[in-house]
Amino acid sequence: MKIQLDKSLKKFPVFIGAIGIILSLALLILRLNLVAIVNAAYLMITALLIFLGVIAKKKVFVPMLTGYGISLLGIITYFVIWGADAGFGAFTSGLKGFSSSAHTLLTGEGSFLTRLGGNLLLALPVILLGVLIFLLAKNGKKILTGLSSFLLVIFSVVFLLTMNLRSEPNTERMWDGHEDYLKGVDKNKTKDSPNVLFVLMDDLGYGDISLNGALYDTPNIDSIGEEGAELTNFYSSYSVCSPARFAALTGRYPYRGHADNVIYPTVNTISPFAATRLFNSIEMGANADGMLGDEITIAETFRAAGYTTGAFGKWHLGDYGEYLPTNQGFDYFYGSHHVNDMTPFYHVTEENGEWEIIHGTDELKDQKDATKFIHEEITEWITDKVTNSDEPFFAYYASPWPHAPLFVGDEFKGETGMGTYADCVTEFDYYLGELFSTLEELGELDNTIIIFTSDNGPALQGSTNELRGGKYLAYEGGQKVPFLIRWDNGNIFQKGSSFDESATVVDLFPTLVEMCGITNGGKENYMPTDREIDGTSMLPIFENGTPIHTKDNPILHMKREKLKSIQYAVETEEVLSEYPDYDFDVLKNNDYVQFKYFQNIQNDNSAFFDKFRKNWLHILTDDSGENYNRQEVYPTIAEEMNKKMDEIMSHFKSNRRGIK
Repeated sequence: MKIQLDKSLKKFPVFIGAIGIILSLALLILRLNLVAIVNAAYLMITALLIFLGVIAKKKVFVPMLTGYGISLLGIITYFVIWGADAGFGAFTSGLKGFSSSAHTLLTGEGSFLTRLGGNLLLALPVILLGVLIFLLAKNGKKILTGLSSFLLVIFSVVFLLTMNLRSEPNTERMWDGHEDYLKGVDKNKTKDSPNVLFVLMDDLGYGDISLNGALYDTPNIDSIGEEGAELTNFYSSYSVCSPARFAALTGRYPYRGHADNVIYPTVNTISPFAATRLFNSIEMGANADGMLGDEITIAETFRAAGYTTGAFGKWHLGDYGEYLPTNQGFDYFYGSHHVNDMTPFYHVTEENGEWEIIHGTDELKDQKDATKFIHEEITEWITDKVTNSDEPFFAYYASPWPHAPLFVGDEFKGETGMGTYADCVTEFDYYLGELFSTLEELGELDNTIIIFTSDNGPALQGSTNELRGGKYLAYEGGQKVPFLIRWDNGNIFQKGSSFDESATVVDLFPTLVEMCGITNGGKENYMPTDREIDGTSMLPIFENGTPIHTKDNPILHMKREKLKSIQYAVETEEVLSEYPDYDFDVLKNNDYVQFKYFQNIQNDNSAFFDKFRKNWLHILTDDSGENYNRQEVYPTIAEEMNKKMDEIMSHFKSNRRGIK
């Protein structure tokens, strides 16, 4: 067999080869994992065309083989230069159960040489087959050429399933501002400073605590509000897990960090069902695999101020490198990097970016001991820090419950007579009470700021307390969550206070900075200045009931890079100045009202899935169920909010990272 180009087919092979060159250049210019995947798909298609050419025409078309080689070279070059791990792709398997410190060449970021070696190793079969096809065809070995080209198709598929898919984020980075801010934090916190216990539930609905009308009892959760205060209109900053956690830890809306979707495991396996490897860099964009390391977290701030910091439970913000919790400000982490309905799922202990699996790799099958395990870890950690350290502690207690699939410990199974969901929350409440008892025994309960809330509303079951919608929707049921706060030594609010003013999880960072007195050269309330901080301190609410989210600082409800709704408080005098004849009770009986506006939102009634609510205006003050569209009654306000949404989204798009 001779290598030759049939004139009638000359243009097609050249066209296919040109595509390979273009894709390779596009990958190196755009630096996006999505383009790398397109290149890998091109390899499979081109390999098939080469095989068909050998079978049908008894020829190997050189332009196709050349395009294949250049596209492959582009993939290798891309991951060698911009790869975010050692380069061994699917040979990095979290299911092995090894710690990263023991296997740095597999789980570490490696070096240029390890990335070169790793990527060449993964590509070696197709490289050898490509060379072999060329040589066999040149020497007229028809059968062997056909067999080799068939194997090239097979191994091109294998390459996609095993190739390196972790690469450095391709977005504006803010490392300089990150380092400058943390260096500027006064390290002046001592044992006398307040501790912080931040409890974040997973998919717990507004009505899933007895203080808000749950059908079962949560006395220990309720005690936070009964001994402290409750915000009756508190919101997550997103209606799904990962983005809400980003917002809570950074004080910024997740759009700014390419984090406005669920973050999936990046653990590479050769399983064709390990599609989670592809999701993050495509869904989140910019090759982000979690919360970017140059984000400034509340944990980093408190550690810089002299606190010891720990995270316990569910992380769900990345599983390697800069995304790990102990690379994001936490001294210690116990829990799972992933969510409990994804593969893989296991608990780890982690320090200094190095983790080790604790209970084996099959915890997805049986999670009934999760609450007990997490409780034991956080209790031991707090006890050790209080007993053996002069530093106050910041503990982030991120329970995995009541996210499905639901599990409950044997001692609590059937406790409520309402099923596993209620039993699971009841078990958590019991252990939370045990933790409070430990704090009291240590003499730290009165000097610990305790915050309790949830990342979003309920999913498959749970109570929104008659709010519309649920998880993953921008309606109240998806983002309005319980919020309780207690600090006995703080004298910020009266015991058992209740506030109707609205706030959201992006407000937690600046609130805790103010409450704990984080300073810079003595300057109070020290927050980052190199980036947009979307949150604002809730202290005005606690001190005098002043709304903090007005038209200049609305609460945003986003979904997958789109702004779905905004809400803010408007003084009733201002409303009446626009509509002087309106004597409605909602205006007469309130100093201000809370407006919420949707430009275009999907219907939450599945029977009318094809219907959308467009240009809908609600007054949440007397209609928290979002039952009535008041756009026709208050058209000027609706138009103002519509314009405000466009302005906000335009600003977001022009400055994605929120760099000042």
